[in-house]
Amino acid sequence: MFVNAIQKVAGFTRAIHSISRNFGGNKIEKGAATLFFVNQEGWALTCKHVAQWLTSADAINKKYTQYQTEVHNLTTGQKKAVAKRMGLDETKVSEMKVTFVDCVDQLQNIRFFLHPEYDLALLKFEGFEKPSYSETPVFLKDDQTVQPGAMLCRLGFPFPEFSNFHLNQETDSLEWNKTGQARSPRFPIEGMVTRFLGDKSGKVYGIEMSTPGLRGQSGGPLFDPEGRIVGMQSRTKHLHLGFDIEDKEVIAHGKIKKVNDYAFIHLGECIHISVIKEFLKKNDVRFEEG
Repeated sequence: MFVNAIQKVAGFTRAIHSISRNFGGNKIEKGAATLFFVNQEGWALTCKHVAQWLTSADAINKKYTQYQTEVHNLTTGQKKAVAKRMGLDETKVSEMKVTFVDCVDQLQNIRFFLHPEYDLALLKFEGFEKPSYSETPVFLKDDQTVQPGAMLCRLGFPFPEFSNFHLNQETDSLEWNKTGQARSPRFPIEGMVTRFLGDKSGKVYGIEMSTPGLRGQSGGPLFDPEGRIVGMQSRTKHLHLGFDIEDKEVIAHGKIKKVNDYAFIHLGECIHISVIKEFLKKNDVRFEEG
């Protein structure tokens, strides 16, 4: 059903990769999110919480750079005192590096435009000469054609498999490199429209899906079988079903065991196409409808 649509949407959907570590640690955590480009001018859409996560990296790295400058040539005890004063400890992220995969040939700056109410943000890539994405999306023109029962699909990068990074022991800092795997496979997930989401004023701002949006798919497009954009993956909620099982005896591997199970349904929430188009128009961003 979505074979051709996925190929079309993949042309403008891209991964955001991050690496981070806590203060004083050597364990590197990988993270991922998704964005999709709107036009050839470098405008892209993602979630507001993704944009806030991206902008937090600057503050985190500035503090760590300041720490490294202050503790140069200090004793271990003095370094601990500086770290305590700056609020750095092993439970806090002290370093975070971000890269935008296959987005543009070069990048000087990114501007962020956050929606005042909903989980939606615009990114403007600046300083590039040539975009690295081949297609641009078509946004659904008639917002009312999507109703409960419709089958839609999301695309993103929920399972980060990239490995093009390392910890530079000499500088004690995270670095991207060219020796590892730079990309992660895209992952689609289909679902049925179950309900619409409305705010206190009654405005419809979201689409609820029968399947979850996976971690890393935040900011990815929601589209119909023709590949037209219908929304954007935002979050996943977990509703308790009430089918609880406690101290249930089962036979597993030839032994009787007592198990507990508390069932939940995981439903994806997506930003509605009407909200996205309003936001694009408000910021004078050119896009195509169909």
